[in-house]
Amino acid sequence: MSCDVGLYGLAVMGQNFALNMASHGFKVCVGNRSPAKVELTVNRAKTEGNLPLVGSIDPKDFVKQLSKPRKIIILVMAGKPVDDTIETLSQYLDEGDVIVDGGNEWFHNTLRRSETLEAKGIHFIGMGISGGEEGARNGPSLMPGGPKVAYDMIEPIITKCAAQVNDGACTGYVGPVGSGNYVKMVHNGIEYADMQLIGEVYDIMRHVLKLSNEEMASTFEEWNKGELDCYLIEITAKILPKKDELTGKGYVLDYVLDKTGMKGTGRWTIQEAAERSVAAPTMAASLDARYISARKDERVKASAILKGPDLEVPVNKAQMIDDLKAALYASKVCSYAQGLGIIKGCSDDMNWNVNLSDCARLWKGGCIIRAALLQKIQDAMSRDVNLPNLIMDPVIAGELNERTSAWRRVIITAVAYGIATPALSGSLNYFDSFRRASLPANMTQAQRDFFGGHTYARTDREGVFHTAWTDAHKSIGDISERAAGEV
Repeated sequence: MSCDVGLYGLAVMGQNFALNMASHGFKVCVGNRSPAKVELTVNRAKTEGNLPLVGSIDPKDFVKQLSKPRKIIILVMAGKPVDDTIETLSQYLDEGDVIVDGGNEWFHNTLRRSETLEAKGIHFIGMGISGGEEGARNGPSLMPGGPKVAYDMIEPIITKCAAQVNDGACTGYVGPVGSGNYVKMVHNGIEYADMQLIGEVYDIMRHVLKLSNEEMASTFEEWNKGELDCYLIEITAKILPKKDELTGKGYVLDYVLDKTGMKGTGRWTIQEAAERSVAAPTMAASLDARYISARKDERVKASAILKGPDLEVPVNKAQMIDDLKAALYASKVCSYAQGLGIIKGCSDDMNWNVNLSDCARLWKGGCIIRAALLQKIQDAMSRDVNLPNLIMDPVIAGELNERTSAWRRVIITAVAYGIATPALSGSLNYFDSFRRASLPANMTQAQRDFFGGHTYARTDREGVFHTAWTDAHKSIGDISERAAGEV
């Protein structure tokens, strides 16, 4: 049969997304270097409803199976495997065909590949896919960025295959090439932060409140029925009470080694935050926490040398549970604010014109950070498309203001007990810094002028100024040149 779309790369995500497309009536051809994976996917298509899916183990034949203009989605490991796959397939493609890279890729690589393929007349789209294996099969969040003409060619397919929520499919045109990968990268940075925030709340529940796994599971399950309703809270409630079958004693979670792995997208997010001069303390804290967790052997040795507080502060259990709920919600809001700020920074620099309200909409279903909160974020960014920061929206600001006392009690308690809360604290510090009209940055800038003659602006008059702070300071000449190179 002549196929509507091809999918090359058949790890579990590739298999599942191919079956997703076939389940929606699209004729799919799958390809992979491994004949066994092609056979496995074809067999799955038969057993999962005799779906319209065929396989090919030869790249030339794979391309030949597709109707023109050809549409190919590749799902292989980021980096060189993507380049190799594009090189292999593109030699059989014609002008006007489309390649879609659905992997977690550094957006600069997407820009480079697009430029190379454009010279051959082949369209290239970088499309972030979130939702894991389950989402790929049943409906993920899809974030495509590329030429609009190419997006229009794949739109009927991805609109049907994406997760569906109250206002439509969790996909849409993000912007020019690179923007889709970028939005997915920031999604992953927010994901890092969300997971770290939940981990810190769990730590306080476990070591301060002394809650059992069952009690914690019940609390998270209850939270998931209200404002904290989200996928990560949902799975936390399922992880906590899971009994360990290997030993027959206790819970699986209590046997999981406290070393968090990562694939690099969180690091990219923080690199980009720095590149765009956007503060992202919650996400940066979550990345640092993963680095520290990886040094398990060092931490074990340090635990015998470094001492925590001896004094335990009395805590009202019911009050602290309510406070943790409020602190978690407020911290999540700040994390999303930081993520949207990074997207806006790059979008402005690159002239992508990414719609931040649409980003929230794309994330409402199918993806790892899907949450009820995203509807409020979508509404906030729709009310004022020029909103400088999410937390400045009147509705969002009101919610944060209502929770600050609880938020601070959580941090104070954690400090008293020696419980590290870098992400919860990072969010509160972000809030406190942003809400202040005056910061101690005047001291920092004065120090820069003292040792480097970097000049400063004044609060009482226009212009650029430099002070001879001591008798040793000499004239620095034309002070207007001293600010050159500032970022």
